[in-house]
Amino acid sequence: MTPSEFAHKVFARQWPIWLVGLIFVAAFGLVVTGYWRRGALVMAIAVGVAAALRLALPEDRAGFLVVRTRLIDVTTTALVSAAMLYIAWTIDPLGTS
Repeated sequence: MTPSEFAHKVFARQWPIWLVGLIFVAAFGLVVTGYWRRGALVMAIAVGVAAALRLALPEDRAGFLVVRTRLIDVTTTALVSAAMLYIAWTIDPLGTS
């Protein structure tokens, strides 16, 4: 296996999890800079994106988003996203942004 084939296999075929990971990095950046409510909201969006990608993509294209069956994966990630969204939206800011 050549290095370019390996890079294609690792990066190009796993783009859904890379996209979700990139959104999480942005969320952690917000949290570190003091915008923890906005960071939590972006984390909820990232989990929602993972659920949408798992629902929309076939199993051979979803990469590492595939853990169990499609129904279980989408249900659990959508529920986690909804819970995180609710918490981020309703939690008292305690004087922070």
